[in-house]
Amino acid sequence: MKKALVAGATGYLGRYVVKEFKKQGYWVRAITRNAEQLKNLSEYIDEIVIGEVTDVGFVREICKDIDIVFSSIGITKQKDNLTYLDVDYQGNKNLLEDAQKEGASKFIYVSVFNAEKMKKLKGIQAKLKFTGALKSSGLEYAIVNPNGFYSDMLDYLNMAKQGRGFVFGTGENRMNPIHGKDLAEICVKAADGNEKEINIGGPDVLTHNEILAYAFESYGKTKKISRIPIWIRNAILTTLRKLTSVKTYGPLEFFMTVLAMEMVAPTYGKLHLKDFFLENKDNV
Repeated sequence: MKKALVAGATGYLGRYVVKEFKKQGYWVRAITRNAEQLKNLSEYIDEIVIGEVTDVGFVREICKDIDIVFSSIGITKQKDNLTYLDVDYQGNKNLLEDAQKEGASKFIYVSVFNAEKMKKLKGIQAKLKFTGALKSSGLEYAIVNPNGFYSDMLDYLNMAKQGRGFVFGTGENRMNPIHGKDLAEICVKAADGNEKEINIGGPDVLTHNEILAYAFESYGKTKKISRIPIWIRNAILTTLRKLTSVKTYGPLEFFMTVLAMEMVAPTYGKLHLKDFFLENKDNV
């Protein structure tokens, strides 16, 4: 039986990846900082290890007897004093070095679609630094680049619930975010595949205006959308970078950048955003 290590198991995607590896017959080891957060996944996990991937001592031998290392480790909302370089780069680098030492056969890493077009962003710089290390490591790898998770779209649902949505520019830039379950299938398939880099999105290519329309429709409300000129977005970002730390502006910088560009990736999956909004409208 093949064995998989899942780093980021408590995240939106990681939970689906754990289930998919088990579904495909893998023995699964999951990393977490808090075992309680994996309580609902206990039937899919063979071994839980508790610790921080940024701690070299903890990571030592974490990949022992493991065939496939999967990582979706990365900062989304900053809650501590760790930086993007600490987590997105060094945390993953620690895992990679142990995977090499312990003889893992493949490392699967989740980055982001269009990263090269956003390389001025601090978070993206850390991701690109790690993908560079992964590519030059000599270990077999697959880099999966989704263009957005359905969980990210809850911000649109929240705006609709509050009664007004906001878009940058005309709101006509397009994207096709993907459900975690569909993306997990791609990630686990990559374990046996030959593709080195996989750009992927969901089945529905939508403008930001259309995404907001779905969100308002979920509540049976008339859509109300305010359009923020790009120059105001740029001014906001400039101010945030000057007056706040990367802990504050980093996540906002990424979000506001993605909203102002085309993010259409190859389509995949059967789970639709409209249905996701209906299922989650009472949870925001």
